[in-house]
Amino acid sequence: MTFLWPQFLWLMLAIPVLVAVYVWLLGRKKKMALRYASLSIVREAMGAGQSFRRHIPPLLFLLSLAAMLVAASRPFALISLPSQNETIMLAMDVSGSMRATDVLPNRLVASQNAAKAFLAELPHQVRVGIVAFAGTAAVVQPPTLNREDLTTAIDKFQLQRGTAIGNGIVVSLAELFPDAGIDLESMQYGRDRPRGTSLDQSLANRADARNVKKEFIPLAPGSYTSAAIILLTDGQRTTGIDSLDAAKVAADRGVRVYTVGVGTVEGETIGFEGWSMRVKLDEETLKSIARATQAEYFYAGTAGDLKKVYETLSARLTVEKKKTEISGLLALVAAALALASAALSLLWFNRIL
Repeated sequence: MTFLWPQFLWLMLAIPVLVAVYVWLLGRKKKMALRYASLSIVREAMGAGQSFRRHIPPLLFLLSLAAMLVAASRPFALISLPSQNETIMLAMDVSGSMRATDVLPNRLVASQNAAKAFLAELPHQVRVGIVAFAGTAAVVQPPTLNREDLTTAIDKFQLQRGTAIGNGIVVSLAELFPDAGIDLESMQYGRDRPRGTSLDQSLANRADARNVKKEFIPLAPGSYTSAAIILLTDGQRTTGIDSLDAAKVAADRGVRVYTVGVGTVEGETIGFEGWSMRVKLDEETLKSIARATQAEYFYAGTAGDLKKVYETLSARLTVEKKKTEISGLLALVAAALALASAALSLLWFNRIL
């Protein structure tokens, strides 16, 4: 816990002083009582229960005062709150390597089933869009609240040649930021950019060429809380924009890219349209994408793993830990303690403290 105004904590020293004053007053009252009655009469009148109850209201009042002083110091704590992620883009690999059966019944079907289960777990107010990528990337379902449309789009996936992971990330970003000048033309332009020019610079140049006057100011990675991208792939890029260049574009816009690796590191040999190739999971690339965007990488070596990954992501994206000021909560606790102190004092002794 941290404090915005820690200097107010010095006032907590008043608590032990008040306790000492309270003990002194009790001793003084006892001496005065002994002047007018014998000790046995006083003990009989008060009783053990009565003697204990008399201390409860003052104790509650002191706790209330302590809570008020801590609230005045404006404390911040890391607490779990509903996430502000309003839009999630699912970028899903539909390349030929997804026909591998190291994840049963195959990588594509397992990812489709897990994605549909993920949609069922998400709160209804979260919009979801879907991007499918192979040799190119395309939005197959714009962000929507309609889960049936999303499920239909997932069921229509068709395997294609090539794996353009970077394209999948950039197309997802273009859907999240339609006015940022990120589009398919910009994406292809980025492939032919001059040596030494970053993809962000190429996108900016493209925007300038189209008379877009907006100045791009990079955000801190992971700082954009209204959207996130979930990238599901085996991680072996064969074409398109470099995956880490695309991750840099996402990081500069503050968007987290959670990566899910489908398949086994050893992989397997598959046949596709007369070709034979070995497909393996490229974990290092996926870890680097997640690291660059302040997100996380998840490994899914089996269909069961993939389902658990999506369950975890659902929890992460709907509830997140944030450093939040809790002064209001402590003030509420202080008010409740003060009211309880006054109520018990009135109930037991017909007076307030």
